[in-house]
Amino acid sequence: MHDELVDHLTRSTPLNRGEALRVVQDVLAYFDETTEEFVRRRHRELQAQGLVNATIFERIGAELKYRAVAPPELSLRQLRRIVYG
Repeated sequence: MHDELVDHLTRSTPLNRGEALRVVQDVLAYFDETTEEFVRRRHRELQAQGLVNATIFERIGAELKYRAVAPPELSLRQLRRIVYG
């Protein structure tokens, strides 16, 4: 799975093949997260840092633009509905 990328990482970094494969799998798993999963996870993380919802939802909305496959822009209301149903 993704042999070319694993080969590239082993050539360009000090990682061995097993470590490079693990990095590739971790990155793919991170970007495999759905928009809803991302929003819920980030909400929990930011809430744990003591941020208030107004700040949290604004930040999540900004972060969504930088996902590998950015979803359509979501309103603050849509973000709240993802978290709270």
